[in-house]
Amino acid sequence: MTNITNKITRKIHAKRRGWVFTPKDFMDFGSRAAIDQTLSRLARKGMIRRLDRGLYDYPKQHAMLGTLSPDADRIADAVSVKTGDKVFPSGAMAANYLGLSTQVPAKPSYLTNGASKVRKIAGRTLTFKHARVPILDNAPARVNYTLQALSYLGKDNIDADMIKRCAKRLDSRDLKALNMSRAVVPSWMADVILKIGSAAHG
Repeated sequence: MTNITNKITRKIHAKRRGWVFTPKDFMDFGSRAAIDQTLSRLARKGMIRRLDRGLYDYPKQHAMLGTLSPDADRIADAVSVKTGDKVFPSGAMAANYLGLSTQVPAKPSYLTNGASKVRKIAGRTLTFKHARVPILDNAPARVNYTLQALSYLGKDNIDADMIKRCAKRLDSRDLKALNMSRAVVPSWMADVILKIGSAAHG
């Protein structure tokens, strides 16, 4: 086993089964050509599975069902690494996470700062929609969940109870980052953010 193959194999095993990855995850091990060749060789041996061009997984195995399908969220994360676009759960998922809605998309749906697109990968159909409000860099995940949930619900569908629920989910660091986001969101969302801050300190 060559040095680069050994390094790549060790990293894959360390990540454990279910990991979805791209050649970019191994760029510190050697040239892109060498990495591509190594991954192709490991896929032919059956250690890993090629899902799409430049996209692989270390598949989970089930005693009765055999090789399992990859997790949609892990595919989305790997697509983000591959394209360089930020990817985040849909507004519906964000609202559900925050307890503001019981609706969950029937098919995996994600927000991105890139172009809207539909991808079919490993038998799954993933929808990527351009986010109407920014997905913030260096902000706690709960802040982005809050922003995308508010955008999804819309100005006329947010009541005092929802504002209180949002406030309970956020700590002081979250609230500070959320308040800073007021400069880049629609004015109605900026007003809602002020109300969330008031509810948190009330």
